[in-house]
Amino acid sequence: MVGSPPIPNSAAVILAGATDREGLPYFQGATRCPLPTVRPIHLSLSLSLSLSRSPRFSRHFSLPRHFLGKMANAASGMAVHDECKLKFLELKAKRTYRFIVYKIEEKQKQVIVEKVGEPADSYEDFSASLPADECRYAVYDFDYVTEENCQKSRIIFIAWSPDTSKVRSKMIYASSKDRFKRELDGIQVELQATDPTEMGLDVIRSRAT
Repeated sequence: MVGSPPIPNSAAVILAGATDREGLPYFQGATRCPLPTVRPIHLSLSLSLSLSRSPRFSRHFSLPRHFLGKMANAASGMAVHDECKLKFLELKAKRTYRFIVYKIEEKQKQVIVEKVGEPADSYEDFSASLPADECRYAVYDFDYVTEENCQKSRIIFIAWSPDTSKVRSKMIYASSKDRFKRELDGIQVELQATDPTEMGLDVIRSRAT
């Protein structure tokens, strides 16, 4: 019967499940092999926050407190002003407005109504209401005629996040979007746009019909 090969003095073997007094893997052998250098990596927001709370992670790695604080605030979402829901209900039930533009007020830590469009306003009026370099949420009441010549409408939710907007603003709007959408019961189509071509009338029509 052939025995196991001897372990060279320069080798280090990790025993399965064994750890030393520091809680790190136990190495068997005459010498320890140094662990490879860990280079910085880009972590997702949720993974970064969860790792930063781990005692085992924080013992060997650290992130600036002010950075973690900003990430936590960005991930927490914002409160929703009552007017946001009231205006949406009026658009949905009474068709009082053609569109609604919503803005996050960071100082107030809430989503507010920035602008509403009259029923006679055009799509061009709506698109002109979205700033070229700032994020916004918007709801648009889209009318169309089916092949059977039936008049119908769809309520379109648009997450507007232009490439030229600030990274912090993009993070805040992205992390608050799902919570905000849950407050607007009746959204039928969702679009995410970084430039006007991604939310043009042809795109809306193809998604709505």
